[in-house]
Amino acid sequence: MASIVVVGSINLDIVANASRLPTPGAKVTNAMLMQCPGGSGANQALAARRLGAKVALMGCVGRDAAADAALALLREDGVDISGVNAVPDAATGVALIAVATSGENQIVVAPGANLRRASERFQLPAGDAFIGETLAPGDAVARAVTSFEGFKCVTLGTGTEIDESVLRDSNLIVVNESEAAWYSDRLASREGLVAKTFGASGAALFRNGVEVARSQSPVVKAIDTTGAGDAFTAALTLALVEGQSHAKALRFACAAGAAAAQRSGAQPSLPTRDEVEGLLHHA
Repeated sequence: MASIVVVGSINLDIVANASRLPTPGAKVTNAMLMQCPGGSGANQALAARRLGAKVALMGCVGRDAAADAALALLREDGVDISGVNAVPDAATGVALIAVATSGENQIVVAPGANLRRASERFQLPAGDAFIGETLAPGDAVARAVTSFEGFKCVTLGTGTEIDESVLRDSNLIVVNESEAAWYSDRLASREGLVAKTFGASGAALFRNGVEVARSQSPVVKAIDTTGAGDAFTAALTLALVEGQSHAKALRFACAAGAAAAQRSGAQPSLPTRDEVEGLLHHA
């Protein structure tokens, strides 16, 4: 069993499912409200666990009721959360998510305790792979990339400058189309792998700016795409660590993302390995 260490955000998601997403200044009044655990780091940790890995999660939550709700499914599925720090002077992160019947979403995040990661000194356990989500320069993810011995995957966000060590030392960087455009040439010159996702159209893997694999996503009825990218990241990392070829690993990751889009909620939707392999079999 592969072991994966994750450093990333832990949130409580407040989700409004509506017929459509609002335009600026408009109001949509027919929504149904739900609450579920989320946060990219927590989603990636749970996804990797459900796909068969041994997983430890590092991050920060507040000392509040929201923390218990945010960690509930991680505890239930056996993710090691002993490295999650409860900080006394910040609230647990919250994501406000609007989801349309098409599966598209809009997300606003109040990061709260997640911002404390920059000052935390996590003691990372040994593992086969590391997955980190960058928030800001000097973040714990940047420090982990330089010190972790094993396969290192990092997801990037737009609008944030990151330490050059992250780009230099990561084995795999995962970006969507807008993130790829933001970092542009800095990714094209990397020696490590870059995975670029295209939503329902699949994904491609690049090395030194040259495409080495491409895969379509299985066709599914998308209910909620929240967490699909996190499922993709966890699945691709796990498959590569298991020794799967670039093409096979990418196909597995695309199927994991597609499977996650078939149900509502970030963490409730994350598939098991049997579900992903079943989707691949029928694709």
